[in-house]
This record gives sequence, structure tokens and C-alpha cells, in this order.
Amino acid sequence: MSNQNLRREEAAARSALISVDAYDVELDLGTAEDPGAAGFRSRSTISFSCREAGAETFLDFIHGGVTSVVLNGRELPLDTAVDGSRIHLPGLDLVNVVTVDGTALYSRSGEGMHRFTDPADSRTYLYTQYEPADARRVFANFEQPDLKASFTFRVSAPSDWEVASNGAETNRTDLGGGISRWDFAPTQRISTYITSVLAGPYFKAEDSWSTVLPDGTVLDIPLGAYCRSSLAAHFDPQNIFETTKQGLAYFHELFAFPYPFGKYDSAFVPEYNLGAMENPGLVTFTEAYVFRSKATEAQYEARANTILHEMAHMWFGDLVTMAWWDDLWLKESFADYMGALAVDNATGFTNSWVSFANRRKAWAYVQDQLPTTHPIVADITDLEAAKQNFDGITYAKGASVLKQLVAYVGFDAFIEAARGYFREHAYGNTTLADLLRALSAASGRDMGLWARLWLQTAGVPTLTPEVDTDDGGVITAVTIVQNAPDPVSGEQVPRPHRLRIGLYNPDSSGALVRTGSVEIDVDGPRTAVPELTGLPRPALLLLNDEDLTYAKIRFDNESLQVLMQNLGRIPDPLARAVCFSALWNGVRDGAISASDYVRLIVHAAPAETGAGVLGVLLDNARFAVERYTPAERRSTLREVLYSLVVEQLHAAEAGSDRQLIWARNAAALGRRSTSHTELLRGLLQGTATVPGLAVDSDLRWLLWQALAATGNAAPAELDAELERDSTASGRVGFTTAAAAFPDPAVKAAAWQEAVHLNELSNQLLTATIEGFSIGSHELLDVFSADYFASLTLVWNSRSIELAGRVVAGLFPGAQDLPEHMVPADHPVLVASMDWLEANPEAPAALRRIIIEQQDQLLRALRAQAAGR
Repeated sequence: MSNQNLRREEAAARSALISVDAYDVELDLGTAEDPGAAGFRSRSTISFSCREAGAETFLDFIHGGVTSVVLNGRELPLDTAVDGSRIHLPGLDLVNVVTVDGTALYSRSGEGMHRFTDPADSRTYLYTQYEPADARRVFANFEQPDLKASFTFRVSAPSDWEVASNGAETNRTDLGGGISRWDFAPTQRISTYITSVLAGPYFKAEDSWSTVLPDGTVLDIPLGAYCRSSLAAHFDPQNIFETTKQGLAYFHELFAFPYPFGKYDSAFVPEYNLGAMENPGLVTFTEAYVFRSKATEAQYEARANTILHEMAHMWFGDLVTMAWWDDLWLKESFADYMGALAVDNATGFTNSWVSFANRRKAWAYVQDQLPTTHPIVADITDLEAAKQNFDGITYAKGASVLKQLVAYVGFDAFIEAARGYFREHAYGNTTLADLLRALSAASGRDMGLWARLWLQTAGVPTLTPEVDTDDGGVITAVTIVQNAPDPVSGEQVPRPHRLRIGLYNPDSSGALVRTGSVEIDVDGPRTAVPELTGLPRPALLLLNDEDLTYAKIRFDNESLQVLMQNLGRIPDPLARAVCFSALWNGVRDGAISASDYVRLIVHAAPAETGAGVLGVLLDNARFAVERYTPAERRSTLREVLYSLVVEQLHAAEAGSDRQLIWARNAAALGRRSTSHTELLRGLLQGTATVPGLAVDSDLRWLLWQALAATGNAAPAELDAELERDSTASGRVGFTTAAAAFPDPAVKAAAWQEAVHLNELSNQLLTATIEGFSIGSHELLDVFSADYFASLTLVWNSRSIELAGRVVAGLFPGAQDLPEHMVPADHPVLVASMDWLEANPEAPAALRRIIIEQQDQLLRALRAQAAGR
């Protein structure tokens, strides 16, 4: 259907013409268990007003057929009313009621009404996922965030199922034949993309939370937690409820606005495309957060962060919603910041900001250096562009800038602004200007310049210290140099930074400890720091201590030399995280060689106490080896890293998180090396002795994938493992392993399934792409020509979700730079540039993926060239 991509000007014209009052949506899911039933009946009745009698507008509905359209009592002819995914409504009255009856289609892509059959027990599970605009795949509606309304859902489904929606269940009717109908309470005024339905034989746990409101009344919030029945034995709803209650208590006090959506259910669902989605009253999460194997504390912390991120959305996004996707940051940046803040202040986890520095900000730094970077407040012209902007800038850079904003205006003023913003705009829609007014009123500052420099300008500033000392080692001058070029014009656009400079020196034990700090405002290209003049030069001068601002930081030469030998001796985990992040940025920028970085990790990783940080360091080190190291040095450096991992696996405390991290990395490295095949197989067979290590299902599949990728497993062995673990996760692990064999026929079959067929579900497609991509570029390069030849067909024949996975996941980006070749001449880069030049009219979202993958490859090739 060619008219699915709603443009911003179309949405603006529609919202200028109409206002929506209420929806009554009936969904008949009674035949969902029949695999031959491609769709289900969907009946949507919408009450709305029009500002101009006789005008025309349209509804959105991506469907499998429309049965009838009745507008204000008159049935519209389908041949003129139904136009692809739009339903035209001519001759409107000032007050209107329209009913659309038709068939909606079940999904295997995670968009709309996703249907999943559990391989463990053959039961059928349904859930919906809409953001940014897939509610129209389930019921006819006005699909844009500023046309809010109240929604009432009525769902027919097998009587023995659990069925839930945004509102509380108000009635259940037995329809006979094993089918019942659930009626749900009307919602508050919300946007279409956060409505939700869950249906299936889910396991459900229940609890409640209550608080006394300022007027003395008691607010009772029923809590629910769902997962597939076959996962119930691994489910820990009490831990989930504990985090949920901690978050509700924290945000109630912080925001001074009661939770507005009645109940609070959390559903953990299969084949989910996201980490979670903030549907009010029924939040959906990836079931990867139901840990069926041993999980580290970092994994539990990440789950808590996601729970609290989604909870923050109940205010930032659900209660007050952006008018259009340009201001997506108004919800995602705030939720990302608030999630980290709440984990730090309301739970027992102590490394929230460390995790933020290591993972979230690292994501932002990568995204913000791509040619496709954009301001936090983006220019979103249509829905395809909106889909692409759920990225590291909107989430993590936005959250990082909010952290800087808090340092700039003060936490109290920031929260006062949020409270006023909620009171003024509850159940409405906003833009950047609305938030800036609230911030200016609360802080007493004109926020316009700050917003222009931070929110409306793209790119990563770089801060570098220049340190002068006298012969006695006393500081005579420190200047911070800011390099902040606009990514498009190249013009310098320095940002204002409120940051701390940490001074670190060795103590009597040799640890590098903070012996002093100064807090300063950095503004302009050069900022002097007179507060440091006259002080003894520290061993390490750390810009952005405590990670208050958003910038890449560099080190002066003396500090860098100290760090390369002593980084693991910094006891403060956040200071270590800032240093690790800065050094990794240096590797990506070619300022530090991959070899030096890996050797730094060999020194520092054994002393790293945080399992989450350790995991990031080892991920980065593997990437440095495989992508940034010249081919002729790669095997040697890989063995250096592998030896560290195996040594530390045996040395780690039995049953510890660190032991599990080392084991997972042994398997990950084993995909590219046969040096430790005996160890990996021994772990599977129980003949290798690693006391305390739980070689459970998830780790077993990682080990099998490594053995398969190096040709040291047999297909029959994978079949036997799948028979032992015939679960959804087992099927994913098997699919990855089966596509990993270094056999041209295996790779060709996987390529055919991923590129030329369209039968895999979202999760199995990803697993197939992952397994295919494990292999030398010599094995995979034969598919490069077909990759570029197939791009347009792939994009046009699939949903944007599935097409994006194929285009990004199969880009031939794992390449070596031949000696005497300059990076820009590499054949894959030339092929990608040729494709872009030959396809100027290709969808912008498709071109964006190619441009980004091309840039990542160019960066890797440049690093290889610099490492020679």
C-alpha cells in the first residue's frame, strides 16, 4: 500500500480540522489459535468533531479487507472510501460518528497484533506493539500523537485465556463455544500509539501499591505481571513488583502528580522488537527480562532501569505527549534520564550512572558522529523518518544533555519545571517551546540560547586540556580547548558546559584517588581554569569528572601515560567509566591504536569489579580486534585477548557474575578462533573443570554457536541440543548456530531465507542474520553484489522493521584493508557509494541505513590503516 507514510503536513492539516472524542474498538480474536486464520475482525467506532461542515478527512487502517464504512448513519461506497491504507471521510458534519468494520492481519514482525506460537507447548500468544504508527494495523483510527481520545476496548477470545488492555476489566461475557468477551474501562485521553491489547494463556501474578494523596484520599494501584505459561517457572514477579513499587513511590513524590492511569500491569512478551513500551496501564517488555538462565547483577539492574524508564513515560509521554515526532525527545530523553535517576535514588542498585556512562552515552557518541546525525529536536518529515529516530541521539544524547541541564540550572529548578509542565499540559500535547517556558519560569534563566546550542545543534563537542607546568611540577596554566564543529557546515558551535575537573594522585597503596576537584563553566573555544594555577600537577587530570556533561574528552600526554598503565587502580567506578569511555572514543577516532587499547584492557579488566563494565570493556576489545586491527596482526592480538579471558575464567570466584562474564566472552571469542575448542566442548560435556560455573541453556547455545562457526560441531549435535531445549530461546540459539557453519552451502541457504524469502518471524530473522554474519569476509564477500542488487526489493516487500534488520544486518561491513590501498578505494565502499548515487530517489530511511553502515566501515578501515 503506497500511502502508509503519513507526512507531517498532512497530520498538521488533519489536527487543524478535527478533534477526537472517543473510540469504541471491538476485536474478535476467537480464531487466533488457528494458524490458517491470517486475520481477525476489527470494528472501530469513533466520535469526533470537525471545525468545518462539509470538509473531508481520512482515517488510517492497514488491513486485510474493509467490510463497511458508516459515517453519520450513511454507508460509504467502499470503492471510493477505501484507498490503500486510508479511508476517506467526505461531507463531514460538525459532530461525527464513523464505524469501520474490516479484517486486521496478524503479524510476525512485532508490528501491530503479533502472534506467536510457543514451541514448548504449541500455545498461541498475542500482544500489540504500535509505536510510532502501527495501531492502524489493528483498528481504524486517526494515527498521529496529537489527536488524543478516550479508548474503550472489547475483546473476544478463548475463554481460558488471560486478556488485558490499558483499562481495567469491567465485564466478562460467555459467548458460548469456548469464547468470551472482555470489556475494559475507558482510558484517559491518550494517543493511539500507546493503546494496547494482550491475549493468550499467559501466567499472571498480582499485587498492589497504595499511597495517601495530599487531600487525604488513598490511591490504590492494582499491579499485574504476565509471562508465557512455559516461562512461569523462571518468572520472578515479586522482584518486578518491588521495583515497580519503588518507582511509583519515587515518582509520586518527585513529580507531585498522582499516577493517572488506574492499574499498572507489566507484560513480558515473546519476539519483542524493543526493550519495552510505555502503554499506560499495560506496559510491555521483552521477555529477555525473564531470566531462564543465570543472570548477572548488571542484567537485573538493566531490567530495573527499563521498568523505571517506562514508568517515567507515564508522565513524560503518556500524560503529556509531543505534538509530532520532531519532539520525540520530550518523552524519550526524559525517560532515559529519569530511569537512570530513579534506579540510583529509589532502588538498591548503586551503579546506575556508571552503566549510563558505559552503555547509553557510548551509544550516543557513536550515533552523533555518523553522517546522518541530527539535533535532539529533529526535523521529522514523515512516519518513516520517525521510525528511524528512535536512536542514540533521541534517547541517550538527550538524557546526557538533560543531566547537563540539571547541573546548569540545578535539580530543584528542573523538577519544579517538570511539575508545572505536567499541571499545565495534562492529557494534552506539547512542543519544545512549552518545556522551555516551564524551565525559564522555574530557573529564572532564558533557556532559548541553551536550547539552540544543545537541543537544536548536532555533533559531539571534544574537550582537551592544555596543561603548563614549571620545572618543579607546579601548574602555571590550564586551558580547556573545545572543538565543536557543526557536522554540516563545519562551523564551530561551542556549547556551554558545567563540569568538574578531577585531580587524581596515587595513595600509599598505589590506588589513583581523587585528591581535589574544581567545578567550572566552560564556554567558547578556549576556557582558562585559574583555580588550578599554583597547584602541584596531578598524576591524572580528568575532565568531566562525575560525567556531568556530554562531550568526548581527551587527556594531556602525561595523564594518558598514567592511565594506560594504571586505569584499573582508580577505585571510583564512575571515574573509571568516564576514563574507559574516553579511551574507547580515542580508539574509534584513530587517536589510540586497537593494539594499545587491547593491551590496556588486558591490564585493567582483571581489576574491574563491576560485571556490567567488564562486559562493555570486553565487547569493545573484541570489536577492536575484529574491525580496527590490521588483518596481519589480528590473530596474534585475538590470542592475547583470548588468553586473558581463559585465565580469568579459571581465576574468577566460583559462581560469581565475573566468572559468567568471562565464560560468555570465551564463547564469543571462540567464534573466530579454534585455539580453545577443547575448552568450549569440555564446558558443554562437563569434562572441563571450572568450579561454580553454571553451564545452563543460554551459555550452552553460545558455546554451540562458537563450535559451529569454526566447523567443530556437527548438525546432528545441534539437533540434539534443540530437542533438549525445545523452547523459544532454544529455537533462536539453534537458528543462529545452524547458520554459523563455515560452509558456502549453509551461508547460501541462510542468505536465501533472510533476503529472498519472507517467511521468518522477526526474532528468527535476526538469529539467521547473526549466524550468517559469523564468518570470514572471504566466505561472505560472494554475497555483496546480491546485497546491493536486492536492496530495493527487500525494502519494498517488507515492513520497515524487517527490512531495516536485513539492510543493516547484512551490510558487508566486516572487511580488511589490503596493503597499499587507501580506505576510500575499498570495493565495498565504492559499491555502496555507487548504489547511493544510482538510487537518489530511494526512501530516505533506506538511504540512511546504507550511509550509516558505509561510515562505520570507513571508520574501521581508517583504524586499520592507522594501525599499520
